[in-house]
Amino acid sequence: MKRIMTVLALAAFAAAPAAAQWLGMPVWNSPKGGTGIEISGDYGKPNADYGKGNAFGARGTVGLGSLSITAGLASYKPQGASSSATSLGGTAAFRVIGGSLLPVNVNLLAGGARTTGSGSADLTTLVAGGGVSVSVPTPGLSVEPYVSLTNRWRKLSGGSYDGNFGWTIGANLGLGMFGFHVAYDSESFGGGQTGSIIGLGAHVALHAPGL
Repeated sequence: MKRIMTVLALAAFAAAPAAAQWLGMPVWNSPKGGTGIEISGDYGKPNADYGKGNAFGARGTVGLGSLSITAGLASYKPQGASSSATSLGGTAAFRVIGGSLLPVNVNLLAGGARTTGSGSADLTTLVAGGGVSVSVPTPGLSVEPYVSLTNRWRKLSGGSYDGNFGWTIGANLGLGMFGFHVAYDSESFGGGQTGSIIGLGAHVALHAPGL
């Protein structure tokens, strides 16, 4: 189950692997966490082993200090495919080290998504792992570079889970209530194939009074 043509039952998504939870997107993370609501718009560009093409998505995150809960969706269309796959899912992340007084942050995360497409078997994806980031003290700018290590499991409807290990490097940049995020995600599919994704996006942070 290394390629999406297998994972999605030889459907109309071409020969592309399946990685991360939202298909075509990196495993986004922010080990620092935070408070309030953050709305993100995302773009993913997979490599040739993944299936090329483009992915677009949106996420909403509720930050409760150490705990962050995210729900989102993504639409991915591999190069040459006649239709797109849609992923709906979410992530829960818990900061175990760090916060406003510490420059180093460590978190644990777990998430999942359901991917569907016209004429295709449903794909369930689970992700679990953690990340570490550094809060860079920059006047007027919030900079959080991070590294995440995660395992990813997938299965077709009625099938069994198959998984691989992956890693992500990225950064979250904040300019007041507005910000940007970038990430590079990599996962080995075996047989000399390595799926990778370059992710870019922007976000808006909305903080409730007193947060």
